[in-house]
Amino acid sequence: MTRIENFFLPGPAGRIECMLKRPDPGAAGGATNAGGPIATAGPTAAAVICHPHPLFGGTMHNKVVHAAAEAIAEAGLPVLRFNFRGVGRSDGKHDGGRGEQDDLRTAIDHLAGLYPGKPLLVTGYSFGAFVALRVGSLDDRASALIGIGLPVNLVGFGFLRESRKPLTIIQGDRDEFGPLPLVMALAASLPGGGRVVWVKDAPHNFAGQLDVLARRVAEAIPETMLGGPL
Repeated sequence: MTRIENFFLPGPAGRIECMLKRPDPGAAGGATNAGGPIATAGPTAAAVICHPHPLFGGTMHNKVVHAAAEAIAEAGLPVLRFNFRGVGRSDGKHDGGRGEQDDLRTAIDHLAGLYPGKPLLVTGYSFGAFVALRVGSLDDRASALIGIGLPVNLVGFGFLRESRKPLTIIQGDRDEFGPLPLVMALAASLPGGGRVVWVKDAPHNFAGQLDVLARRVAEAIPETMLGGPL
């Protein structure tokens, strides 16, 4: 059966509240022994997802984050959600995206310890997309990136021009914080390329289109991360 584990990690600003969903072992050869490193069995990859802006109500339980995480788990990958510093039961206070990058690195360290040697999918929504893509583009353990609802009107994503990693951007065509033409222009400017998948009639919060969003997330997972144990 699918397992959901709730726990805390020691982070740079105190404890980090986490939730790890391990899919049915039959979905992708997932391991059944809880808690320790999984070296000889398990899924072919694992994922972490970052939530939207803490100062505007963003948490790991956000509807978009939940829909994306469920889609990733249903595809057979364990997926780790966590609350940035100062959110929920995580210690610390909001740090404008700087300390939050350290929070994500802590989460990646933990996930890489649970699934040593396995490629990681790093994804995030809105503010979380900025954090996820910023950290994931530089971390060698991140093999692929998914950005959902990039708020290109509010923050710069020019750092992606230094990355050659597989990147999928999922954007609503009515996103008020990330107009689709600007997102398309960003993707076109990336030397490593960037695939943009747009969701029709979707605003920034994907209201009324969460099912479509979930399908797009599942489709964005590289085939090399699927298909059973290594």
